[in-house]
Amino acid sequence: MRKSMLLVAGALVLASLSLVPAPLEAQTGSNPPAPASRPRPRPWKFALSGDSRNCGDVVMPGIAAGVKQSGAIFYWHLGDFRKIGSVDEDIAHQPEHLSTPLALPDYQALAWKDFLDNQIAPFGALRVYLGIGNHETIPPKTLAEFVIQFARWIDAPNLRAQRLQDDPTDRQAKTYYHWSAGGVDFINLDNSLESQFDPAQIDWFEKTLASDSSSPRIRAIVVGMHEALPESISKDHSMNQSPGGTETGRRVYADLLQAQNTAHKHVYVLASHSHFFMDSVYNTSYWRLHGGVLPGWIVGTAGAERYALPPEASSASQTNVYGFLTGAVHPDGQIDFDFQQVNESDIPAAVTERYTPEFVHWCFSQNSRAQ
Repeated sequence: MRKSMLLVAGALVLASLSLVPAPLEAQTGSNPPAPASRPRPRPWKFALSGDSRNCGDVVMPGIAAGVKQSGAIFYWHLGDFRKIGSVDEDIAHQPEHLSTPLALPDYQALAWKDFLDNQIAPFGALRVYLGIGNHETIPPKTLAEFVIQFARWIDAPNLRAQRLQDDPTDRQAKTYYHWSAGGVDFINLDNSLESQFDPAQIDWFEKTLASDSSSPRIRAIVVGMHEALPESISKDHSMNQSPGGTETGRRVYADLLQAQNTAHKHVYVLASHSHFFMDSVYNTSYWRLHGGVLPGWIVGTAGAERYALPPEASSASQTNVYGFLTGAVHPDGQIDFDFQQVNESDIPAAVTERYTPEFVHWCFSQNSRAQ
């Protein structure tokens, strides 16, 4: 057992080292440089977005190129890879399906492979983390099938090592997990079903948060999920849609407030599900009266049909855009977030050639309910 735990700890150390850029080399010479002459550590970056159905096969290669150019060390997809309930427009416009349209069962059988081939492959060697959205559980798709299909991502070596360090008996990959990098704990939650968060996930989350809160090594906590927690500006399309979601989502929010206010951690909450970019999503009267406002963003901008913004959205919010959010992590755990828009001109030439310029333009000009 001791040997097994040492191996797990070693794997976590190696994974952490591989995720965070190495510090600048120390100056050579017999005497160390004076403290004032040492360069300040530079922030490191990560990137995320969600909702890549409809036109994701067109937009995501552009996002992948932008993420790599940004210097981000990983990309985090917050769920809703494909429509599942009907055929995505991008798949319907693939040359091999134009003359012979896919029947729905045939589309459903290939949809997730299409996502991996056309949306994840463009990231190349860049590390990718996958969340889960409500469209991943539309029949005939199931949570069990998701775990099997995406085991390479949700049971990656660093995630498996972290899971076993948390609980040496937990050998089953799950749709919720966490990993640490550079003093930040990233927590991926699953609220793909109306019943979520279920008791097992709540128990796991609160144990994880307690560990983070007591650890001097963890300076920031970043929580990502598909649907926004309850009582956000986007509450009409969030965990508020079910009593169970409202109750458990409020509990998670309260837990995060405690980590911020009592443990003095930087806390950030990220979601997608609503197909627009919005910041300050928890700056609502409800949370101002019930504990406080957590920093939060919605980034459902990876190719899905765009939605109109709620009337209360901040002036920095945008719709009818595609893109991704970057987080620049400072040594003290503070994270600066910045939305990076992906334009029609950013789509790789090979993608435009495959889908035709006309369809690519349709994705940017017509794939919207917010005209």
